[in-house]
Amino acid sequence: MPDLPPATRGGHYVPNREPLRPVPFQKLPPGAIVPRGWLAQQLDLQVKGLCGRYDEISDFLVYETNGWVDPALDAWEELPYWLRGFGDLGYVTGDPGVLMRTERWINGILATQAADGWFGPERLRTSLEGGPDFWPGMPLLGALRSWFEYTGDERVIPFMTRYLAFQNTQPPEVFNRSWGAFRWGDNIDSAYWLYNRTGDAWLLDLVHKMHAGSADYVSGIPNWHNVNLAQGFREPLQYGLLATDRDYAAATYRNYATVMAEYGQFPGGGFAGDENPRPGFVDPRQGFEVCGIAEFMHSFEMLTRFTGDTVWADRCEELAFNALPASYDPLQQVLHYMTCANSVQLDDRMKHGQFENPFPMQAFKYGVRQYRCCPHNYGMAWPYYAQELWLATTDGGLAASLYAASAVTATVGDGRTVTVAQDTEYPFGDTITFTVGTADPVEFPLYLRIPGWAEGAEVDGERAEGNWVKLDRTWSDGDQVTLKLPMRITTRTWAANQNSISVDRGPLTYSLAIAERYERIGGTDEWPELAVHAESPWNYGLPTDATFELVRRDAGQDPFTQDGVPLAITTTGQRIPQWETDTEDVVGLLQPSPARSTEPVEQIALIPMGAARLRVTAFPQVDAEGIDWVYRTRITASHVHKADSLEAVNDDRVPASSADVTIPRFTWREQRGTTEWIQYDLRTPRELSTVSVYWVDDAGDCRLPASWRALWLDGEIWRPIEATYPVAPDCLSTASFAPVRAQIVRVEATLQPTASAGILQLVVG
Repeated sequence: MPDLPPATRGGHYVPNREPLRPVPFQKLPPGAIVPRGWLAQQLDLQVKGLCGRYDEISDFLVYETNGWVDPALDAWEELPYWLRGFGDLGYVTGDPGVLMRTERWINGILATQAADGWFGPERLRTSLEGGPDFWPGMPLLGALRSWFEYTGDERVIPFMTRYLAFQNTQPPEVFNRSWGAFRWGDNIDSAYWLYNRTGDAWLLDLVHKMHAGSADYVSGIPNWHNVNLAQGFREPLQYGLLATDRDYAAATYRNYATVMAEYGQFPGGGFAGDENPRPGFVDPRQGFEVCGIAEFMHSFEMLTRFTGDTVWADRCEELAFNALPASYDPLQQVLHYMTCANSVQLDDRMKHGQFENPFPMQAFKYGVRQYRCCPHNYGMAWPYYAQELWLATTDGGLAASLYAASAVTATVGDGRTVTVAQDTEYPFGDTITFTVGTADPVEFPLYLRIPGWAEGAEVDGERAEGNWVKLDRTWSDGDQVTLKLPMRITTRTWAANQNSISVDRGPLTYSLAIAERYERIGGTDEWPELAVHAESPWNYGLPTDATFELVRRDAGQDPFTQDGVPLAITTTGQRIPQWETDTEDVVGLLQPSPARSTEPVEQIALIPMGAARLRVTAFPQVDAEGIDWVYRTRITASHVHKADSLEAVNDDRVPASSADVTIPRFTWREQRGTTEWIQYDLRTPRELSTVSVYWVDDAGDCRLPASWRALWLDGEIWRPIEATYPVAPDCLSTASFAPVRAQIVRVEATLQPTASAGILQLVVG
């Protein structure tokens, strides 16, 4: 990697002590970097919006009733999540109200420490099999570290030392319980942070204990929860900074590749994690939890510092620009739980065929109880991003790691302080100008990251080679450097997702501009709950020979809104009539590309994904000689359990048995002794002579029904089909009958008095 900053134990900030491996970058203290431009505007929205005022509405954040300041009371992860982002929001913006409230919470937390080092709610000491729950303390350690770096508060180091010493007294099994088992990488980072400041060797023993006792990310993926993955995949590389006998770094790279190859085959930088990635649920309509977005960004920022590999910074920007702004409303008052690459309606209804979680997840809400973790946790994303724009190098220099208008003040060279301003419209513009401010000439290296997509990048008009450009010179006040990152319109083909394509320009991915209608469905004027509906067609495919043209618009106040976005791309598209929403208003699954379309060719506009709250981002390709798409069967039922899927019965997955829990299922759970139904609208009349049902029989809530039958709709009359209806487990129970011509067919089941029933597969033919 040409001109990668050296990994040594030098520099003006805090390097890794021996025996930790040296790394090329050091994080600057909070407050050293002042965001400008659109990033400052996003942070201002955050101060005035959900994160900055969440303590006004979240009952988890009431100081007087919170267990983190009164250990006799209860609390869990909500305050740690929120305070981690809230405090850093204050440090990067300097907002006095945020800083004052942060200080109050920090003082309260520091006052709770017991003689043995434990702090926070006493209940958590014994809440996991009689042992402590260390998970919610992990984000709080991050909050305390930032507070120390910003203020120099001398209480923090001894506080953390006592707490980690308490952890070091715990038996190995404590490190492999509940959420913390999959997130010890966060605690390892805090242990390194403390070791680098104190030199206490026992902290490295604790790191060995944390790694050995927690979930094994070295051998593969130990747990598929999306946030566990977003945090945990990096743990091997982190441990590898201490361990020397295995290539732990390779495991982190492999973990990322495994997750993304299976579940991240769509644009935006995330993966299908709603709540857990599930086999077969890989379409671009799947969602990525907002917590996952924030934690993935944090992981990428850390890995950039540890490795110097620019691919992690590229990935961080992809999420930051494309997925993060799309996760909240334009005023950043409310957010939703899941953000999808393809999403054409955001409402407050259950989506049985789309998401795993048994609650609505797409309307914009303040979500104290509904979304809970995400609105408390999302607040770290932009402040952390702002703090990672610039990094110190171990050779006394500075590195522009992530790009946004900003100014950094830091110690460089022989110990003098300089300011470097970064003026740019990036990611909407391709030119970045750096201006040095210094009282006297000073020699230091300035490193500039070259993104992987920026072919032909230039520094002061000369071709830039490699992933980092090093400018090692004596700098005078007012010296400037211009970085040009050519942004070409390109497409990516997602072979694993039906050969769909996405459109990029530089780090921005573009989505169809869909007219959006906001509907107030609850809340208050200050904290509205919002649904968003499409007011224009969305089911477009892009021609296989599509051409694209960049259009510049008059920029509004917020570039991550439809009204404010400064760029658009025009192209042509054709509608695909067979691409519809399903019975729950979820965008339909993609079918193979190119699709055949004879619809008129229309001019359409694409806007950056982060500015589109409704979007199609993974487009089918269309061609006059393409593949005929089919109208998908529309499925309805008398009842469906909140955790089950209507579409499970028609997803072509073959059950291993009637008790198979590895594939989606449809059930009437909660219903017992009643007559229930599930119905197919085949979209066109067909001649039918069989109906086959693979019944659920799991020895639990769902048993075989007492009886069942099929009916077909004749005009407005349901006509029973005369047949013998067998009921058997672990196979398709097939009823054969004299042919009928029908479009709408229903299976009606009489449930046992003490059990419900369900279906894994329903086939008509």
